[in-house]
Amino acid sequence: MTKITVVGLGYVGMAMAVLLARKNEVRAVDIDEGRIALLNSGQSPIADPDAERVLQEGGLSLTGLTDITAALTGAEVVIIATPTNYDPDKNYFNTETVSATIAKARAHCPDATIVIKSTIPVGFTQSMRETFETDTILFSPEFLREGRALYDNLHPSRIVVGDRGPRGEQVAGLLRDGAEKQDVPLLLTDPTEAEAIKLFSNTYLAMRVAYFNELDSFALRHGLNSRQIIDGVCLEPRIGDGYNNPSFGYGGYCLPKDTKQMLANYEHVPQNLIQAIVDANATRKDVIADEILRKTPKTVGIYRLVMKHNSDNFRSSSIQGVMKRIKAKGIRVIIYEPVMEDDLFFGSPVTRDLAAFKAEADVIVANRWDDHIRDVADKVFSRDLFMTD
Repeated sequence: MTKITVVGLGYVGMAMAVLLARKNEVRAVDIDEGRIALLNSGQSPIADPDAERVLQEGGLSLTGLTDITAALTGAEVVIIATPTNYDPDKNYFNTETVSATIAKARAHCPDATIVIKSTIPVGFTQSMRETFETDTILFSPEFLREGRALYDNLHPSRIVVGDRGPRGEQVAGLLRDGAEKQDVPLLLTDPTEAEAIKLFSNTYLAMRVAYFNELDSFALRHGLNSRQIIDGVCLEPRIGDGYNNPSFGYGGYCLPKDTKQMLANYEHVPQNLIQAIVDANATRKDVIADEILRKTPKTVGIYRLVMKHNSDNFRSSSIQGVMKRIKAKGIRVIIYEPVMEDDLFFGSPVTRDLAAFKAEADVIVANRWDDHIRDVADKVFSRDLFMTD
């Protein structure tokens, strides 16, 4: 059993910790004492049904800690899954938590293989290798969905590791051995190419979301049946029917920041498409807000701030941008969000009483359909044509 330390218990780190603890000795460390307490009691600190199930079944060699020195001491492999939020002032990811964790790992387990799972700018891993004068640092991108992160680790579309030597093979072996899916495609690359794979993959997905959203915007303005158009377009096998469900825009942990970082990496490279993908997301929110305002509501109800079903993440959710545009026009906004403890969100009241919410709102705005609002379907504005995430 390999001694592995996972730093950061967000949805990436949590999924990695559970995956690897099936066959290895894993210590998971996070500064949030509440998350560690939940983990050590056999509960998942993030919304992930598969992680919750596996933790309840037991049999994992998994211990949660808040002391990073204790967690790193003796580790053979260190997985870094700390947050790297996009900094609009610097036009770059804020990678300070990753750099700091690398420094601590080099101090407390200098021979360990350090695997960066956090999303980082292209070229970051090589710069860390040069800074710390070591080739023990590598990058391995994750391709996980919110709410299904552990499932996607157990059934990966591919395993990419940014190191073509023995350490890369070691990490690839750990990820492959933990998976339930057989014959997973494996790609060992140089570290900078692995970083580019991550950003280009997510930017392509964002482009596809933006494309079908703009198709839907066209249909809305011309009174056309958007579902019929999408069905016809997606019958072309080179297009297919994945990622074709209209929404209020792409959001969540990855796509908004990854597309902006991709654009930043193009600073000295001519491009048109990457800028358009970033701009399209703001334009879509403008279109959605205008469509809602055309209904001349007095009170707009926002049904859920979370990105999608089985998620507890509000970060960069597209419905927030729509809400802010409506509020800017002086329209009263109320929010139904049962997982939020605060009673106000950006100055708008938050309720956990669904019946009262339905009664008070003239228009109910839902990024994703839910059977709980079926009884007021005549009030609901949503572009969820396929009723899927």
